[in-house]
Parts: sequence; structure tokens; C-alpha cells
Amino acid sequence: MQEEKTNSFKKELISYLKIIVITAIVVLGCKQFLFAPIKVQGASMYPTYHDKDIIIVSKMSKIERFDQIVFQSPTEDELYIKRVIGLPGDTVEMKDDVLYVNGKAYKEDYVNRQTDDPKQLRITENFTLEQLVNEKKVPEGEYLVLGDNRLRSSDSRHYGLISKDAIYGEAKLTIYPFNRFHIGPK
Repeated sequence: MQEEKTNSFKKELISYLKIIVITAIVVLGCKQFLFAPIKVQGASMYPTYHDKDIIIVSKMSKIERFDQIVFQSPTEDELYIKRVIGLPGDTVEMKDDVLYVNGKAYKEDYVNRQTDDPKQLRITENFTLEQLVNEKKVPEGEYLVLGDNRLRSSDSRHYGLISKDAIYGEAKLTIYPFNRFHIGPK
């Protein structure tokens, strides 16, 4: 009788261990190849994302203009989140706080235009792609990214273009804090 209980306990324990191992493999596989949670650090994407927001990043997305992407910083050992402005083949210019991509003007409703300085004339300084990175068009496999909080963002204006290989994924979902929960772009 005691031996039956021991064998039954061992079978049940092995069954639970199998479930735990399979679950761990699935979770780690999803995190490695499909999606992952990321904690936003800093205010460079305010008001879209706030410091300490927790977001879910899709690693399977095709990157398009105005997507918010997470990528390996070219200057530090950490992940950054910024908005894609220039895709491969694009010309990009900022003139009088108006974004021009391939000659077309875009209204940037997502940009934080609040400032403490009443003398602040522009939120984003004038630039051309050529002035920033000495290229007329965004090269293949590269992206121009800017933060939504332009006055407090270190982005392509400071460190150049982002390589496709440095991209971790696209921000798809804000899960924390719960009062800021939303799916998709904001």
C-alpha cells in the first residue's frame, strides 16, 4: 500500500514537472522570438509613454513609418524606445517645426509641445537628413528615429541612424499602469 502511494506521488510529481518545463519552454520561446515586456525608462517618448510604463513589444512586426520601436542604443548598453520617422529610401527634413518626409508635410500630433521656456521658438530644430548623417536618403537597412518629447530626447539627431539589426521590436501594448492600458499605437 505504501509503495503504491509512493509510485502515485512520483507519477504526479513527474506530471507537474513536465507541465512546468513545457510552460517554461513556451514562455522563454515566446519572449525570445515573439514578444516581450519592456519597462520604459525616462521621458523621451512623453506623452505617448511615461517613465516606468510597461509595454509589450512584438518581435514579429514589419516596421513602418511612425511605429514606436524598441532598439539597442548605439551609445549605451540599454534599450531605447523611439518613433520611426524615416524608412530606407526616404528623404527627411524638419523645417519650422514641420516634418517633411519625401517632400510631404506631416502633422505630428504625438509630439509634446509643452515647454517651461516661453522663449522656446521651436520644439524640433531645423535639420535635413544630409545635415544629420551626411546622406540624401535613409540607406537600406537603416531607420531615422525621433522621440516624441523632442526637447528631452536623445535620438537620431544625436547618434545617427538605427540599424535594422539593432531593432528589438515594435511597441504594441501598454499594460501598466492599468489606467494607461491600451492596445496599438497611440
